Amino acid sequence: MSGGAQAEDEARKRRTRYPVLLAVGIGCYVFAVIAGMFLLADDFGPVVQVPLWIVHGMLLIVLIRKLGARESSTYAALFIVITSAMSAHVIGMARDDLTLQQRGEKVTATVVKERLDPAQGRKGRHSYYTLERQDGTRIPGPEMETTSDLYNVGQVLTVIEDPEGELRPRTPGQADATAEQLGAGALALAALGSVGWMTWRGSDAARRRDAQKRPGGARKAYKTVTGDHSTQEEQEEKLREALRTYPTDRRGYIKVHPGEYPDVTQQRAARIAWEMGLRAEAVGNRGSWRFGETVIEEVPQD
Repeated sequence: MSGGAQAEDEARKRRTRYPVLLAVGIGCYVFAVIAGMFLLADDFGPVVQVPLWIVHGMLLIVLIRKLGARESSTYAALFIVITSAMSAHVIGMARDDLTLQQRGEKVTATVVKERLDPAQGRKGRHSYYTLERQDGTRIPGPEMETTSDLYNVGQVLTVIEDPEGELRPRTPGQADATAEQLGAGALALAALGSVGWMTWRGSDAARRRDAQKRPGGARKAYKTVTGDHSTQEEQEEKLREALRTYPTDRRGYIKVHPGEYPDVTQQRAARIAWEMGLRAEAVGNRGSWRFGETVIEEVPQD
């Protein structure tokens, strides 16, 4: 293998390693944010949490773009923030159950008093139960609560009580947080999956850029098949003519097929469009290049 080929191979390996390590770091960061926001939920309300989530999203956009996935980086960051916030919220719903499972004690108790929420239109009425142990002492903490009328005075139940008296007693079935844990885990995995997807997209974009830069690659194949042997300058002039004469679609975009300009990168096309008062769209191109006066996300110029 020649020295130039070896250098290119080493450079390609470095480009592959860097996004993987960065993606692992982003994944660890996402997990840390979910755990941190879960812990902060007890001490801080939405006034503090919402700005923190916004800062988290902005930082994610920067990190995802470093993966090379500039297209849709904003949408990916928004998806990760939403799923992370939902994960922290769902596990927060199970906070009392998890605490009760950790420090609670199972006891046999008798319902000695029952009361219902006052009627408020169609709102459901919760039931509250005062419980006593078999020795006649009251179960510490607030009354046991259910969303419907499940028990009667005199009924004997097995409940988990909080020795510190801070949490409501619950039956073992009520204190089961498995569903919440699974839901929070699934949401966290969805956030990590988005990081993996954007890593792949960034890697794929890098491969396409490498293929465009290598001589004898896809561009030569295109020229051989089509018989188009125009130079890059001729293709750039052809693109300028297309941007001047092609009609816009109903969304205000001019569409061109990149295959007609095999020696022109999308970044170079963005520069040409900018010189003509247009911008190159980076989102949702579906095999075409789109140009307009305003875009959702602009392609960086060459």
